[in-house]
Formats: sequence, structure tokens, C-alpha cells
Amino acid sequence: MENDLRAALIAWLAADPALAAINAIEEEAPLSVTPPWLGIAASASTDWGTKDRTGREIRVALELESHTDLTAGDASLLSAIERRVLDLPPFQPGFELASIRFLRSRNEARADNRRAALLEYRFRLFAPN
Repeated sequence: MENDLRAALIAWLAADPALAAINAIEEEAPLSVTPPWLGIAASASTDWGTKDRTGREIRVALELESHTDLTAGDASLLSAIERRVLDLPPFQPGFELASIRFLRSRNEARADNRRAALLEYRFRLFAPN
């Protein structure tokens, strides 16, 4: 289910016109793309089943790398990403989404006027019946 969620999340984010300013939305950090780009930095899953349904709790960390010297330069893009993640439709191939919760974020300045933001979410999902 973890790989199904990763694929669905990337496709969902890539289809959003509000995120068209992002040069690449990939499952991992792209090798040679000019910022801004968005990728899955990490994911991990644990059991979250019930007596009659298989389930997983999956934590996914998304990383946005941008090119700006302004602290709030990518704030609108981060807001659009958050809205889109939280609107992921519940019924997907390979799983049924029970809940999504924002957990935490981290921002840092990097060399050459680059900024990185990490957004971590918890997804709880069930295997299809």
C-alpha cells in the first residue's frame, strides 16, 4: 500500500494547475532540475489494521526545494501543496484512505539562495475489500 500511496500522491500533486510553477514533481529528488522541485524525501509504514481489514499508517515527508533569498518566498507554493495533499480523494487503486493529518514542517536556507521545506503527513489507509 505504501508504494500505491506514493504513486497516487505524486500523480495527484502533478495534476494540480496551482502547482504548475514547480518544475518537477517526482517520487524522489530529481537529478538535474532547476528549482523549484518537489519530491518524496522519505516514507515509512506501520500496521494500522482492524480485525477484518488490513491497514497501514504511512508517514510521508515531501521536500520542496526553491530558489529564493526571501524567507517567505515559497509560502504560497507551500500552502498550495498542503491544500492539495489534504484533498487527496479517499478511493484510490490499491487502497482506501481513512484520514490524512499534517504532522510537522521544517524549513532551511541552503547555499546559492536555495531554500528547502520539508512537509510531513500521516496517512491512514485500508486495503481494498
